[in-house]
Amino acid sequence: MNKTVGILAHVDAGKTTLSEQILYRSGVLREAGRVDTGSAHLDFDTLERRRGITIYSGVASFRSGEHTYYLIDTPGHVDFSAEMERTLSVLDFAVLVVSCVEGVQAHTEVIWKLLETYRVPTLFFLNKTDRVGADVDRTLSQIRAHLTGDAVLLDEGMLSEAEELASRDESLLEFYLSEGFDETRFRKTVSDMTERRRLFPCFSGAALQGEGVLRLIDAFDRFTDTRYSAEAPLSAVCWKVSHDKSGGKVCFVKLTGGVLHVKDVIKEDKIHEIRLYNGQKYIQCAAAEAGQICALTGVDLHAGDVLGDMQTVSPTIVPLLLSTVLFDRDVPIQTVLSALRTVEQEEPEIQVHTIPSAQKIQISTMGEIQLEVLREHVQERFGIEISFGECEILYRETIQKSVTGCGHFEPLRHYAEVHVLLRPLPRGSGIRFSSACSTDVLRTNWQRLIETHVFEKQHVGAMCGFPLTDVEVVLLAGRAHEKHTEGGDFRQATYRAIRNALFSAEMLLLEPYYRYSVRVPSSCVGRVLSDLEQMSATYDAPLTDGEDAMICGRCPVSEMLRYKPLFTALTKGRGVLSVQYDGYDRCHDPHVVTEKYPYDREADTENTADSVFCSHGAGYTVKWNEAPSHMHCTVNMKNAEV
Repeated sequence: MNKTVGILAHVDAGKTTLSEQILYRSGVLREAGRVDTGSAHLDFDTLERRRGITIYSGVASFRSGEHTYYLIDTPGHVDFSAEMERTLSVLDFAVLVVSCVEGVQAHTEVIWKLLETYRVPTLFFLNKTDRVGADVDRTLSQIRAHLTGDAVLLDEGMLSEAEELASRDESLLEFYLSEGFDETRFRKTVSDMTERRRLFPCFSGAALQGEGVLRLIDAFDRFTDTRYSAEAPLSAVCWKVSHDKSGGKVCFVKLTGGVLHVKDVIKEDKIHEIRLYNGQKYIQCAAAEAGQICALTGVDLHAGDVLGDMQTVSPTIVPLLLSTVLFDRDVPIQTVLSALRTVEQEEPEIQVHTIPSAQKIQISTMGEIQLEVLREHVQERFGIEISFGECEILYRETIQKSVTGCGHFEPLRHYAEVHVLLRPLPRGSGIRFSSACSTDVLRTNWQRLIETHVFEKQHVGAMCGFPLTDVEVVLLAGRAHEKHTEGGDFRQATYRAIRNALFSAEMLLLEPYYRYSVRVPSSCVGRVLSDLEQMSATYDAPLTDGEDAMICGRCPVSEMLRYKPLFTALTKGRGVLSVQYDGYDRCHDPHVVTEKYPYDREADTENTADSVFCSHGAGYTVKWNEAPSHMHCTVNMKNAEV
């Protein structure tokens, strides 16, 4: 049976140490590597070893009993949490590591909510029991209070917790009261409840010493199951992309059904190799089957791509900050851009934005540490020295009401015209496309091409030039020429039609928000509430918990981003501030933002709203507000709900 297990934790909880010990105790490694000595098997990248943190998710396999396990060690630092989230779509179960010294941390709660979102069965490993100040009972109580009340410590086996386990399942309780404890019956029920996330088995130990590790591996065998079938239709998900030393693209996939062979074709690309990785080393194989983690070369996949009939969850962790890339002007901008585009394939959250008119490159980022790592990475890998400007909030724009727009592109021997309706969508919807255009008006192949052009570019708003979101693009009409229309013509017409609509739209500025929770001594509640009000935060009535109080609410990221040092000083280190990204919403201070980021929309020639027509063998430009009267199509608005 193939099973994929992810090891997750807050930074410094001992996650990579546990991963190394699992591989050592299962016979894969001759000795367990250590993070502090730079010898970890899964942290093999030079940046990881130099910094002593996991930056990239690493995969290795081991066998236990009749099962083959694919173990994924994930980053624990918050700046690399997007890399961690990408692994969740391929996990059969997870181990959430919690230090018995520090207990449940803010990022532990973030990870837990992600595991809930992806519905991943989870075991807990309460680590560092050998450290001064470690307290298993206290840590278990924190897990039950802040994560789940269904956590049960099984260090002494199921028999010692028989009553506790039986009380959680009616049929098991009836059996236990009449027949007593039965190992097989209890094991099956615990396995079923774990799979359905009704129970979360907990185990304690000291990973550095190897204590409790064999007990945890035994729990993998006893309490987790999978049901993959090589006979099923092919289905898989690409969860990671990297490049090997020769620069070749390597796509890591999890097969959930069927079989893949070398030379099989995926999206018109033929598989050159199928690799099974163990750390940085790999072996080649002729085929891979359902339940396996493998890496493919020769194909052009992106993280998140799905093959076959498989549903995935849209990422919830997104970059909230924007930074300008600084580099020596003797280096061609295209050289820097090419390097960053390569990194972007491996780390999709690093979204690269260009402003050609200003010879400027900006990237989206999770935080300062990620930028430091990226700077070192680009230097070592591509030999290019870069740095970054100060991080700024990544705002977005949307529309408040439906609006129509049109675009025409007709220089000599080219022709395309597009009419669209832009419709506002609920927050978090992104960009969507639909067609209200009859195939009698515009052939299906041209409509599909227009849809491709809608999604291939990050469109920007007309207020400040920030990325556009939460908009549905409805194709109303279009026209092609039998001889002169090429694919690129519809690209230009589509871009101009969307931009033309935005110039007539009522724009709305959006900013990212945090959902936060604050646990503080009761004596600090008044001051914290005052701070929250000044930060334009909303909050629920404080709840008393012993000598502490809990405050929960929502706050603009721009206001809370640099609050933590002040909060720590205010509470003398006794307070806990936990934040989680909670989507984009109406900006609380749009006038301040528009003054800070002045934008001349008509001077943005890379995003023009004007159209190009042809007369007497020459193309000429028509301004956006005059273009509608020059269009060739008649638009039937009856098919579109405005």
